[in-house]
Amino acid sequence: MRVFITGATGVLGRRLVKLFCARGDSVVGLVRSPVGEQTVIASGGEPHRAELFDAGALARGAEGCDVIIHAATSIPVKTRPRARDWEMNDRIRREGTEALATCAAKMGAKLYLQQSVIWVARPADGSFFDEDAPAQPDQLSRSAFDGENITHEAGEKYGFNVSVLRCGWFYSADAAHTRFFAESLRARRLPVIGHGDAVWAILHLDDAASAFVTAAAAPCSGIWHLVDDQAVSVREFLDYFAERLAAPRPWQVPAWLARLVAGSYAVDFFTTSSRTSNARVRRDFGWTPRFPTFREGIDQIVANWTVEGVV
Repeated sequence: MRVFITGATGVLGRRLVKLFCARGDSVVGLVRSPVGEQTVIASGGEPHRAELFDAGALARGAEGCDVIIHAATSIPVKTRPRARDWEMNDRIRREGTEALATCAAKMGAKLYLQQSVIWVARPADGSFFDEDAPAQPDQLSRSAFDGENITHEAGEKYGFNVSVLRCGWFYSADAAHTRFFAESLRARRLPVIGHGDAVWAILHLDDAASAFVTAAAAPCSGIWHLVDDQAVSVREFLDYFAERLAAPRPWQVPAWLARLVAGSYAVDFFTTSSRTSNARVRRDFGWTPRFPTFREGIDQIVANWTVEGVV
């Protein structure tokens, strides 16, 4: 199998390149710089330097590829992001998806895998939802839903399979947000907002990558939710992470105060529930997470950091 991957130098993309190469597949990774080229080569792949928004340049790099994977993102890492900080991520999800879908059509690809997020279908009341729930994206997930629609329409028009993998909140030892959480917990700058009873559906990046590889090996069309086996409350996640880091237990602040200090995005992130399940992806692909709950995932992260001398 020959695979073309956007976002090949990101935390998910690097894992995908390594996993596909380990299977004996041929991998082309989209890059934008000499450093990116070396990253892909070091992982066993073949770099292709081009702009994501140039369908013609993408097609030249993806020649002969059976599978196209859109794993590129540009998530802000600021503690208080503004609307304009999301503009590039939105463009990647819309214009980048349009260009890549056109590329898939030109190349006659068998499968197009689109990375999306579970929040496109999250109910406002925090109740459980699955892949059959109606989409109701908010401002931040609207572009992800638009990207889903672009790929579905292209697949129907040009005759290739489209698999949309909606992911929960990523975490891993090399993820910027996970490292930020750890640093903030040690400095006691990451409080529990409100009661801390909001529920997160999360996913270790190693498990995300394994699910993408599994789905690529069994091309079909549909939508699947990728999360681990057990949702976790914000309070439980932060308390356990702090304990494993030997950091102080997080203090608690009211939501109104946190909104003044950190802004609406941060407060919404820590106080909004996402209750969903990985039952369908387990059933359809036989996939199971290596880190079934946040405890196994955090334990692995802290163990890795200990070896690296980070903790």
